[in-house]
Amino acid sequence: MSKIFKIITCSFLITVLVITVPLSKEENEVNETAALTLSYSEQLLKTIQPTYSLRIFEILDTMSDVENTATEHYLYPGGQSIGILLRTDGILVVGQSAIIDDEGNICYPASKAGIDIGDIIVSINGIQVSHDDQLAFLVNQFGSQGKEITLHIKRKNKEMDKVIVPVYCQESKSYRIGLYIRDNAGGVGTLSFIDAETGKYGALGHMISNQDTQEKIDIIKGKLVLADIEGIKKGLEGYPGEKIGRFVDNHSLGTIEQNSSAGIYGKLIDEEFLAANPYHQLMPTAAISEIQLGEAEILTVLEGNKVESFKVSIEKIKPYDREGKGLVLKVTDPVLLEKTGGIVQGMSGSPILQNGKIIGAVTHVLVNDPTKGYGIFIEDMLEAAE
Repeated sequence: MSKIFKIITCSFLITVLVITVPLSKEENEVNETAALTLSYSEQLLKTIQPTYSLRIFEILDTMSDVENTATEHYLYPGGQSIGILLRTDGILVVGQSAIIDDEGNICYPASKAGIDIGDIIVSINGIQVSHDDQLAFLVNQFGSQGKEITLHIKRKNKEMDKVIVPVYCQESKSYRIGLYIRDNAGGVGTLSFIDAETGKYGALGHMISNQDTQEKIDIIKGKLVLADIEGIKKGLEGYPGEKIGRFVDNHSLGTIEQNSSAGIYGKLIDEEFLAANPYHQLMPTAAISEIQLGEAEILTVLEGNKVESFKVSIEKIKPYDREGKGLVLKVTDPVLLEKTGGIVQGMSGSPILQNGKIIGAVTHVLVNDPTKGYGIFIEDMLEAAE
């Protein structure tokens, strides 16, 4: 019989809407976070407060020999904390807002028209929109002219139009439709590797997604910035710990060109940032068939941006699980256990090393046992990067 566990991605999140999902008392239940929520503005990115939502699924035990067909690469291992800034493709609906009209009635015009949290607004009356301020301006403009508006939206894989009549809000003295919207995303995570030949990097090991819908966030552009870790909330049984980080400045370390199920990818443009890693040396990658049960290490930051090495043990290898959970690892390092309780949110992307090779990156933590977690194979990250 297959085993089921509680798990949560070690993601970096900026709190916008905290969704409280009660955990079942059942011990064998799987839980996983959405990877990223949206920020009010870039100014709020200076303070990072992780949050998470949950979903349940089953982990199947699959173990068998895998033929070694992977090409060996030489990469620089990461481990540095990175700040991530994204401009989303369209404007994301993150909440409903009540409007008090001229007669003192409370109304929700957008909700009444069928707009849901998680919808992506593409255009208004045929005008493409990419900024939340732009959308608010157009809603007020059409509303003051007595016109209804048609929002063209994306919902999962479907596109549709919703007609709304803007309502004059006594509080704001403007026409509104009753939505909280965001056009950017941000947070703190961990760099996994850098390709010395191409300058490309990989990070996180999982995609950045909307916490409400679990759908991938489509991006127009993005960049990496320097981030420091200012504190740690220790993980306990039933409570995932977290790194508390902040953005140091707005200087771009690299571009973000891809948001995939295996992580984010782009090109590093700041060579000094790379050289600051004490583990700045080329290392070969390992094929899945080369990975062994037993001792390994991870590189991550617990304070400032100091990359350190910590001991872990590979407890299970699931070669046919290509969803970021092919490696099951347990933290054995007494220093890491004392400071964090094991694996915490914000460690997503921390490279896993074994026998002088990069074998993967940390992606999840078991909620019921924070000393244990999951990792993605480096093969899968390289495939996504290419």
